[in-house]
Amino acid sequence: MDEKVKILILAGGKGTRMQDTLPKVLIKIKGKPIIQHLLESVTKTGIDDKPAIVVGYGKEEVIQTLGENYDYVIQNEQKGTGHAVIVAQEKLKNKADHVVVLYGDHPLVSPETIKKLVEKHLNAGSKITMATVVLPDFKDWREIFYTNFSRILRDADGNIIKDIQFKDASDEEKKVTEVNPCYFCFQAQWLWEKLKTLDTNNAQQEYYLTDLVKIAMEEKINIESIQIDPREALGANSKSELEILERLMIQ
Repeated sequence: MDEKVKILILAGGKGTRMQDTLPKVLIKIKGKPIIQHLLESVTKTGIDDKPAIVVGYGKEEVIQTLGENYDYVIQNEQKGTGHAVIVAQEKLKNKADHVVVLYGDHPLVSPETIKKLVEKHLNAGSKITMATVVLPDFKDWREIFYTNFSRILRDADGNIIKDIQFKDASDEEKKVTEVNPCYFCFQAQWLWEKLKTLDTNNAQQEYYLTDLVKIAMEEKINIESIQIDPREALGANSKSELEILERLMIQ
């Protein structure tokens, strides 16, 4: 691969709702830390031989557990996904032409999905490429998607024109079954420029990476996308979600 693609994994969260003293990404699933499943997929892609991991809560424990094969970025304050990428900029700035953003508490992302995301991005020469999930419905374990995921709206030609949070969506928009798991591949130069424009004018007072989708739309930039299996979009934000992941994981 001629172009330098760096993989950035966000793993700084505390995971308050997990009711566990361990950093969230170290909670075990199928006998190993949740982040380890993702890291194995990343390794299998062969895209980045030293991925960067943003660590925050329990950082010493995370670094000690995962070892020396990664570039660690310290996020001393957790101010959102956008902030996590901002603190990683220094580490990645001259090493990356493109940056893939994944999450340490999402263990089911396959090597094929990561490769597909990068290939689509590079082939399209895009500034921003994202994964989306199209669901058959919001029943059974898929009900997690109903309130937790924003909706993707497209025009008649299939272009993404809106990414809307559940709480901001109309009743009609809430019925849309294409949702955003927030896996992205960015053209690095565009990413660093646009990160400067993020603000914290939102309910959480955090910097949201998803705001970059909105910025791309405002700039009339074509947002490329791939469709992925719904299971690959799931993360562990609570004990019940961890149990669902355990159920869905193939031995």
